[in-house]
Amino acid sequence: MSAEEIVFDQLQETLYYEQLPNGLDVYVLPKQGFNKTYATFTTKYGSIDNHFVSHQGEEIKVPDGIAHFLEHKMFEEDEGDVFNEFSQYGAQANAFTSFDMTAYLFSCTDHVKKNLSTLLNFVQNPYFTDQNVEKEKGIIEQEIRMYQDNPDWRVYFGFIEALYHRLPVKVDIAGTVDSIYRINKELLYTCYETFYHPSNMLLFVVGAVQPGEIFDLVKENQAQKSFQPAREIKRLFEQEPDSVAQERHEIELKVDMPKIFMGFKETNVGLNGKEMLKQELSTHILMEMILGPTSNVYEQLMEEGLIDDSFAIDYNLEQKYGFSMIGGNTRHPEKLLQRVKDTLAQVKREGLEKAEFERNRKKKIGHFLKALNSPEFIATQFTRYKFNEIDLFDIIPVLESLRFEDIEQRLAEHVNDDQFAVCIVK
Repeated sequence: MSAEEIVFDQLQETLYYEQLPNGLDVYVLPKQGFNKTYATFTTKYGSIDNHFVSHQGEEIKVPDGIAHFLEHKMFEEDEGDVFNEFSQYGAQANAFTSFDMTAYLFSCTDHVKKNLSTLLNFVQNPYFTDQNVEKEKGIIEQEIRMYQDNPDWRVYFGFIEALYHRLPVKVDIAGTVDSIYRINKELLYTCYETFYHPSNMLLFVVGAVQPGEIFDLVKENQAQKSFQPAREIKRLFEQEPDSVAQERHEIELKVDMPKIFMGFKETNVGLNGKEMLKQELSTHILMEMILGPTSNVYEQLMEEGLIDDSFAIDYNLEQKYGFSMIGGNTRHPEKLLQRVKDTLAQVKREGLEKAEFERNRKKKIGHFLKALNSPEFIATQFTRYKFNEIDLFDIIPVLESLRFEDIEQRLAEHVNDDQFAVCIVK
């Protein structure tokens, strides 16, 4: 086996990696004793990639939602639905499109090689016709309209829409009813040929597998296929201002209980590698210290009936965008908004407690170590981090390296009234 062996001594994990001649990055993480094997085949192509230079060298702007549309169409082959092929061999298959990537995956307890071949073959065999593209539009239209009635979805995208002026992250991943009806077979093939080249993709397998057998299978599979030479993908984005698009966004919808999301637009973006991981982890800890479930404020808000178990905090950071998000269900959105604002202002004024930092850091390390027992967690997180030039297993050493001053710096940088926005669905 010619794959590189990457050892993470602290976690006692050994990862195997090889880049194939066609540019495909292949990673295998053997986990003996695990019952299930997970495989993900992912392209670095998401909903925000709607303006780019195509594989033919032409600048093109495609309709919103086309990455998600393409994901839907990939499961349909000339011979029928590929889900049936997976189910014949006991595998559960799925796919998802995010802002930044599209992933195809399966899990199974047996017939790993057969299912892995199916995964590689269907993702590398697009089958688009005028008829099946037209048919899909009705299906996705129903999906879009269903989500338009979903208050959780509306408050999430309403919040992002409030943050961003121009970046396509503000647009629903599925696009709009109008945009999907402008998609055709030719555009799908253009996107496929541009973004589904092996050099823009990553295959990851985790489970009770023998790395040598997996690499042999993948190499043989890929050697039987021909691909155009790899070329650099140029993505085009309009300049996004640091300011938020609107400080307050209200959506009228029939709901049993109002929903609120608020938070800050990240201005320090364009990072990758450990620098990006450090900012992500330190901001997570910062928000946990202020409003997390173990904070005094959380307990008070719960006792006052301003929040319930749906209240959560999160921080998303990618190369083009980033934001923190605070909120959930509440019968008193205005009171909750004011209490959170007052709390943040008080912390900015009086500072953080070092003991809280240590406690939250240890808690985060514990959660991560526990998550490593889940192949589902590893499979879904590994590729996202790798596309940002981060190793998943670097999380522990970076957490251990964080200092209290790093969290204080994040408080000063991120918690800024000029970058604050709120969305309320009621």
